Amino acid sequence: MLLDVNRRFFQRTDRVKGVDFHPTEPWLLTGLYNGSVNIYNHETGALVRTFEVAEVPVRCVRFIPRKNWFVAGCDDFHVRVFNYNTHEKVIAFEAHPDYIRCLTVHPTASIVLTGSDDMTIRAWDWEKGWKCIQVYEGHTHYIMNIAINPKDTNTFASACLDHNVKMWSLGSSTANFTMEAHPSGVNYVEFYPGPDKPYLVTCGDDNTVKVWDYLSKSCVQTMQSHTNNVSFAVFHPNLPIIISGSEDGTVKIWNSGTYRLENTLSYALERAWCVSLRKDANEVAVGFDEGVVIIKLGRDEPTFSMDPSGKLVYTRNQEVLSANLQTLQDDVTAEGTRIPVSVKELGSTEVFPTALIHSPNGRFVTVVGDGEYIIYTALAWRNKAFGNGNSFAWAGDSNTYAVLEGKTKVRVYKSFRERGGAGMKGAGTWAIEGLHGGTLLGARGNGFVLFWDWETGEIVRRIEVDAQNVFWSGTGQLVAISTKDSFYVLRFDRDAYTSKLEEGADIGDEGVEEAFDVVAEVPESVKTAKWIGDCFIYTNSNNRLNYFVGTESYTITQFDTPLYLMGYIPAHNRVYLGDKDVNVYAYTLALSLVEYQTAVLRGDMEAAEEILPTIPKDQRNKVARFLEGRDLKELALQVATDPDQKFDLAIQLDDLDTALGIARSVPESEAESKWKALGDRALAVWRFDLARECFEKAGDLSALMLLLLSIGDRDGLSKLAHAAEEKGANNLAFATLFQLGNTKACVDLLIKTERIPEAAMFARTYSPSQVPRTVDAWRDDLVAKNRKKIAASIANPKENPELFEEGWEDALAREEAALQAAPSAAVNGEGGLDKSASSDDSEGVLVDAS
Repeated sequence: MLLDVNRRFFQRTDRVKGVDFHPTEPWLLTGLYNGSVNIYNHETGALVRTFEVAEVPVRCVRFIPRKNWFVAGCDDFHVRVFNYNTHEKVIAFEAHPDYIRCLTVHPTASIVLTGSDDMTIRAWDWEKGWKCIQVYEGHTHYIMNIAINPKDTNTFASACLDHNVKMWSLGSSTANFTMEAHPSGVNYVEFYPGPDKPYLVTCGDDNTVKVWDYLSKSCVQTMQSHTNNVSFAVFHPNLPIIISGSEDGTVKIWNSGTYRLENTLSYALERAWCVSLRKDANEVAVGFDEGVVIIKLGRDEPTFSMDPSGKLVYTRNQEVLSANLQTLQDDVTAEGTRIPVSVKELGSTEVFPTALIHSPNGRFVTVVGDGEYIIYTALAWRNKAFGNGNSFAWAGDSNTYAVLEGKTKVRVYKSFRERGGAGMKGAGTWAIEGLHGGTLLGARGNGFVLFWDWETGEIVRRIEVDAQNVFWSGTGQLVAISTKDSFYVLRFDRDAYTSKLEEGADIGDEGVEEAFDVVAEVPESVKTAKWIGDCFIYTNSNNRLNYFVGTESYTITQFDTPLYLMGYIPAHNRVYLGDKDVNVYAYTLALSLVEYQTAVLRGDMEAAEEILPTIPKDQRNKVARFLEGRDLKELALQVATDPDQKFDLAIQLDDLDTALGIARSVPESEAESKWKALGDRALAVWRFDLARECFEKAGDLSALMLLLLSIGDRDGLSKLAHAAEEKGANNLAFATLFQLGNTKACVDLLIKTERIPEAAMFARTYSPSQVPRTVDAWRDDLVAKNRKKIAASIANPKENPELFEEGWEDALAREEAALQAAPSAAVNGEGGLDKSASSDDSEGVLVDAS
C-alpha cells in the first residue's frame, strides 16, 4: 500500500500516558506521568494550556467537548475534571481504591467509564453529580482499556491482564460474554468502525496484534512483528489500516484487508504507550516515554473522478460508489450549500486507490494504487485490463494510454495491447514521478516536465520547472503546469513543432523550443483543476474557486473548508465540488460568460455582442465588472443591471443624467450617498442646478450653503438657515444668517440656544439696538442660576449710557443712518458679500464695533 506518512507534530516531554484530539479545536490533550496535563495547538506547535492535576502519574485523559471539560484518571485513585477554558477544577473524587488505568467518555450519554487495578469498571453520570450508577465486575486482573461499540453504544468491551476481553451492556453489572484473547495480558481492545464487519482488534504482552469476529468469537488473524509488549492497536476510521504501538519503541501500520505489514515507524522516543485518532484529517497522535508525535497518513483529498457528462465515481477505502450529477439539473438548492445526491454502490477494487481517472469519453475508469493499475468499464464495473504501474495517463482518443513502471519505464498501450516500436525517446534517462495525459504525454520529474508525442514517441519539449501537476485543455492547445506557489499557462503550437521535424532539425533531449509559448504566469497554488474549453477552473490554497481565461484570473467564490473540484456541466452552468467525504456542492458559472470574456480578450467585439444576449441576467453584473476592469466602461454601463454598479459607472463617465435617473429610482433611505456623489460631480462640471437639487435631496446643508453663496441666492439662503435651525445645525444656521446680515436673527438664535453672553457681545458689536434685551435676558438667566451679584454687576446701556464711548442715542442713530444708506440685499448679484441689509431694523447691518 503506497501510503504517504508525514510527521506533523513532535514534542519532547515527560512520559506521555494518555492523548486525545479535540474534535473541533486544533488541540491535542496529553496526560503525563509527572502529574501534569498539557494542551498543545498541533497546527502551530504551541503549548496552549497546562494543568498541575496531581502529584502522581496521570494515566488517562479524555476531552468532554460538550461541556468544555477534560477528565483525567490518576494513580491517587481520583478522577479529576477541569474546564479547559477557565482552568477551573470542576470536581475531584475518589473513583476506585486503586490505580485508574483507563477511562472513556460515552459519545451521547452523560457517562464516563473508568477501569482500575481494583479489577472493576465503574460508570459515572455527571448529570447526576458524578454519581456511580453501575459497577461492572468479573475481571481478575488490572483493567487496561475500555472501548464503546460504535454500532451499538449501549455495549462496550474491556481488555484485561487476565488474558480476557469481555463484552458488557451499560445496564448490566455482569459481562455478556468473555473471549480469551491472548495467552498473556491484553493491553488494548478497539472496535472496527465500519458497518460491514463485527470485528475487534486486540493486542497484548505476547507481542501480537489480533483481529476477532466478536459474533462468532473467533480469531480472524494474528499479526506478528513487534518485539515487545504491544501497548495499543486501532482500526483507522478512514483508511484500510490498523495502527499498533509497542514497548519496542515502534509504531506499525498493517493492511486491514490483507493483514500485511505495510510500514514500521520509529521516532527514537523509547516505548510507545497511547494513541488517538483525528478522524477528520487522517492524523494519529502517539505518546511515548520521551514525548508525543502526530503523524499524517495519506492525504485529505478524496479519490474521485467525474466524466464530462456528470457521472461521478469515488471510493471509500476499497468500496466504489457512483452518482449521476446530470440528474441535478432541476435542483433548487441554494448556491454553496450541500446538494443531496443519490449514491449507489458500483463495486469494489482489489487495490487501495490513490487515483481514479476517467477516459476522455467516459467509458472506462482506471484505478491506480499499491503499485498497480486496473481499468474497469464505467457502467458495469468489470475488469478490462490490469498491470503493474505507479502512474497512468490517457491519451485524448480514449483508445491509447501510458503506464509508468518504477521510475523510468514507460509503456504505451493501444486498444489494450502494448504498442510495439521504440517507445518513448529517452524514457529510461530520467527518473519520472508521474505521467499526465492529454494532447501530448507529459512526464513529471524532479525539476522538469517532459512532453512526448503519443504517436512517434519523439520529445516535443523538455521544460525546466519543478511541477506538481499538468493539466491539458480539451482543445489540445493550452496546458497548465502547476508548481508549489504558482501555475503557468502555455500554448502548444503543433505547426511549429511539425515544421521543425520536416526541416530535419536535430531535436535532441530538449525538444523544440518554439513548440510552446507562455501565455501567463499566475502566482497562485493550484490544488484541483479542470479545463472547460479555453477556461481553466481551479481551487487554490486559500480555499477560493477561481477561473482563468485569456490572461487573467477571476474569483467565483471563497469557502470556509477545503473543497475539491469535480467538474463542470455546461447544461447546468454549474461548477461541482466535493469535500473530503465527497459531499457535493455547486457554484454558478455560465459558459456563455466565459465565451464572452474570451471573445473580448481576443478583441472580437462582434462575436462578443452576439454572445451577450445568451448570458443569464444574474450574470450580467459579472460581465460589467469584467468590462470595467478592461477599461470598457461605456459597454459596462450598458450591460450592468445592478443599480449601484450602474450609478458608479455613470459617475465615472460623467453621464449625470443616467446617474440622476438611478438616484431618483432608489428608495430614499439608500439614496443619500448617491445624491452627495452626484452633487459633487455636478459641481465639478459646472451644473449648478443639478448640484443644488442633489444637495437638497441629500440634506447636505454645508455644501448647499457654499453653492447658494456663490450664486447669490438670498431667498435660498434664508430657507437654508431655517432648515438648518430645524435640524439642529445651529452653527450652520448662524453662519448663514450672519452672511445674510440678519443680525437680529443671529441674536435670537444665540438666545434660543442658551448662548446668552455671546448674544450680548454679538449685539454690542453688530446690532446695538438688540443690546438691552440681550442684557436683560442675560441678567434673568444669571438670577435663575442663583448668581444675583454677577447679574447686578452687568450694566444695561439704557440705564448706564455713560459706559459707551459714544452715547446710547448716538449709537442708535449711527445704526439707523447705516440702514437708510444701504437698504439693498445683503448678498450682491455677483455672489460677493455686501455689508448692507434691508431697511427693516430687524435686519441690521454689520456695524463697525469701533
